[in-house]
Amino acid sequence: MASIVQVEGLRKVYEGKQRVVALDGIALGVREGELYGLLGPNGAGKTTAISICTTRVLPTSGAVRIAGIDVVESPALARRLMGIVPQYNTLDRACTIYENIHFHCLYFGFSRTDAKQRTNQLLEQFHLTERADSYPSQLSGGLAQRVQIARAIAHRPKVLFLDEPSAGLDPQSRIAMWDAVRGLREEGITVVLTTHYMEEADELCDRVAIIDHGKILVEDTPATLKGSVGAQKVYCLDLSDRDSPAALVGQLKLVHGVRGVEPTSGGIRVFADNADGLLPEIVRVSNPYGLRDLTMTETSLETVFIRLTGRDLRE
Repeated sequence: MASIVQVEGLRKVYEGKQRVVALDGIALGVREGELYGLLGPNGAGKTTAISICTTRVLPTSGAVRIAGIDVVESPALARRLMGIVPQYNTLDRACTIYENIHFHCLYFGFSRTDAKQRTNQLLEQFHLTERADSYPSQLSGGLAQRVQIARAIAHRPKVLFLDEPSAGLDPQSRIAMWDAVRGLREEGITVVLTTHYMEEADELCDRVAIIDHGKILVEDTPATLKGSVGAQKVYCLDLSDRDSPAALVGQLKLVHGVRGVEPTSGGIRVFADNADGLLPEIVRVSNPYGLRDLTMTETSLETVFIRLTGRDLRE
């Protein structure tokens, strides 16, 4: 399937007293109708990549094409093909919710009749009709985000870019936002989102690329990436004896069902199968080394990131 978003050798370097390589030659392709995620910690390069794709930042080198249109050579034409929801609330505070969407339609060339019809349609679609006469300052973060998404797709773009769409939202608002994004599939809109929430990428995305230090580390479906770890459970051991983790690592590797063991700053991380009796055995082997605490989680996209970089995605 052809890529509607094509990124080739994208590089962005900020020169100054301290030279910063924000993007270091990334390449990716987003298929039409796909929900694609750029996953990584803060400062990994996600927002820079989105800013270049949406014509807000010029690349140092490389190219981005939206439906075949080069965003550097033809930025105005490219912007007609995309909708953008940035990290921060950009609604016009002097306008009502209805006016924010309606004026957007007029800006993109709708007739007054069509703009009115499209605005009313979007208000109903995003469950905002009762708040049409409200102002942005009167909305919760979740409602404001839904208005921003409605406004961004008002001109029927081919691609919607969402930069950290659930940042600052409470769990209920985040779930409502997820439902709104899923609904865009029915309109045939391709969605590219950035996030540092593993659960969000796992829940929403058909494919994700994990990015760090301006480079794409891996790209695939969430299920395939989680399967690549080769383990179902992750045990994090907090040890009081920090001087002899190497000996414990060797012993844990001999435990049946353990797939991998690696030291951490506070102890040891164990990757293992979902085997009966495994937890008591890990505790038994670790107790002589001052086991203070143990946490257990399911394999996640965060696990994939840890295996690739050796550090927590949320740092």
